[in-house]
Amino acid sequence: MAVIALIDGEHHPRAVRDALERLDLAGVIFCGGEEKLAPRSWPELARGGDPQAELRRLAPEADAVVDLADEPVQPTSAKLELAALALHLGLRYEAPGLRLEAPSYASVDFDGPKLAVIGTGKRTGKTAVAGHWAGLLRQTGVEPVMVCMGRGGPAEPTLAAADTSLDDLLALADAGAHAASDYLEGAVLAGVRTVGCRRVGGGPAGAPFESNVAAGAALAAKLPDVGALIFEGSGSCIPPVEADRTVCVIGPGPAEPLRRYALLRSQLLLAHRDADAPGDALRFELRPEPVDPVPDGARVALFTTGAPAVDGVDAVLSSTNLARRGALGDDLERAAAAGCDVYLTELKAAAIDTVARHAAGRGARTIFLRNRPVGVDDALMELAGA
Repeated sequence: MAVIALIDGEHHPRAVRDALERLDLAGVIFCGGEEKLAPRSWPELARGGDPQAELRRLAPEADAVVDLADEPVQPTSAKLELAALALHLGLRYEAPGLRLEAPSYASVDFDGPKLAVIGTGKRTGKTAVAGHWAGLLRQTGVEPVMVCMGRGGPAEPTLAAADTSLDDLLALADAGAHAASDYLEGAVLAGVRTVGCRRVGGGPAGAPFESNVAAGAALAAKLPDVGALIFEGSGSCIPPVEADRTVCVIGPGPAEPLRRYALLRSQLLLAHRDADAPGDALRFELRPEPVDPVPDGARVALFTTGAPAVDGVDAVLSSTNLARRGALGDDLERAAAAGCDVYLTELKAAAIDTVARHAAGRGARTIFLRNRPVGVDDALMELAGA
């Protein structure tokens, strides 16, 4: 198996040469360092300069990268940066005690656009962006179907109709299903057909341990009048199917080095205002807003996974504990004590089996809250080719 070896000048050249002789070399990349470097230390195939540029150049001739470099030239963060690039180029990456395989992606038999929305972590806004993109496509006459995967998705790919209602969601919760799964959120809030899929586990480069996304994509592709497929990731997991164009939503805070793999796969980067993101990322914000008008004079209890307030809504009680069930129970009791008659909630986590069920038991109304991406429309439609 032909490999690209990464070396440095902190090792003695003779020790490195001995190691290289045991490898089937497609090329050698010198990553820097000069403590033990002597003139004419390396064979002609060793190349210095920019390791990433050299890796791209040599990738077509290799199957894997073997990292023989070490600190201080090649600390763990630098290793993972190069590992992300190697995986993106379809190469296996190996370092002592570490072996990473490039994720595989199943082909999808569909002639229309295959679009993907992925993210650097949980709750970055992938579902909001995917649903918004679907709505924009519908305005141009293209009928999209969203294929969503999640840790609470169905065991078999399941179609949700565009007119899925709160009663439908409550019935699913009564049957023991996760009634706030992303595919249901997409159907209810975006008003398009969605296919729900399950995934288990997530590797450092976004590959799931197992999923039924390929089967879900096949189901979606065979539906009538489908003009585009939108694949939605889960957490930092990437849908394991081929996509023509990909959007990556970069969440707040610093990104882990290997998360660069997701950025390399993407043609459009969307970054929250406070995200640590590359300079070419498009900054945007998610604006929470009720799907239906809130009646004048309503006593509103607001339930979200993070947003403490909604513009134009004067909430009697605001809870950011939608994903923390223990604390959520206390907040619901406070809402009941305050006489709240409208429960305004994101369609996530415990929204249906806990919040909506509590509201129904008290005769209160449930109104869903969506997060609308602001400042992304032109970029999304340009990427879709519409």
